Amino acid sequence: MSLSPRVMLLVDADNVSADVIEQALERTLAEHGAVHVRRAYCNAETALKQQSLFKRLSIRPMVNLSAGKNSTDIALAVDAIDLVIAERPDVVVLVSSDSDFAPLVIRLREKGCRVCGIGQQGKTGEETVAIYDSFVDLQHHSSSSKAAVARPAARQAAKAEPAPKPAAKRTARAPRRTKAEAPAPAPRAPVLPDDVLHILDAVAELGMGNKVELNVAAERLRAAKLLGKSASSPKLFKKYPELFLLTPEKTPNKVQYIGPMPA
Repeated sequence: MSLSPRVMLLVDADNVSADVIEQALERTLAEHGAVHVRRAYCNAETALKQQSLFKRLSIRPMVNLSAGKNSTDIALAVDAIDLVIAERPDVVVLVSSDSDFAPLVIRLREKGCRVCGIGQQGKTGEETVAIYDSFVDLQHHSSSSKAAVARPAARQAAKAEPAPKPAAKRTARAPRRTKAEAPAPAPRAPVLPDDVLHILDAVAELGMGNKVELNVAAERLRAAKLLGKSASSPKLFKKYPELFLLTPEKTPNKVQYIGPMPA
């Protein structure tokens, strides 16, 4: 009788969304039958925010108090080597869209592990995918997306509603309006994709209709965790050609939002 593989799941919780973490665990359980080691590496703020999720999924949070750049990634890498030596897993699953883990993946593979990667769609660069034995991108589903879209629409409708007209004097009866003369209903605010709303929040100048340097936009998107460290910002904007204009056409260096303005 063949024994099931020993599996280790290590999550870069500062890099991927909560629902992607849950999807990653479910997918790993479905593929391998068990996940023996479950750890999430994050800062204190993320640990507090996601504590109910970690508890429900039996994931052990590894809180990093250092504030330096990539300090959480380094903590994950150091712990991964120690765990592989001590636990001898057959499969290591890294949940992150970060390309900085390439040296770690190579070292774990040298230790005899099969190294699988799981990232968040829209944040993973092509060079990240190539380093793993297998890699899958999971789509982020925001639980607040419906409310985020519904609120601007409600405000727009309220703003466009015509003010009530004063009553006519008794001496002169106001003529009745026919159906043809009735005011047209207020147009509904366009429903923008969740990703686009997040981009406009991160790069406020785009929401004002301004042209923004691509390197400036990329820096803001990375700070908001909407773009991987080595991912291409033009590739992200090209997902919505009807909403974002890249100029000049051949070698773009600026981006402009040309879609309907959110309320």
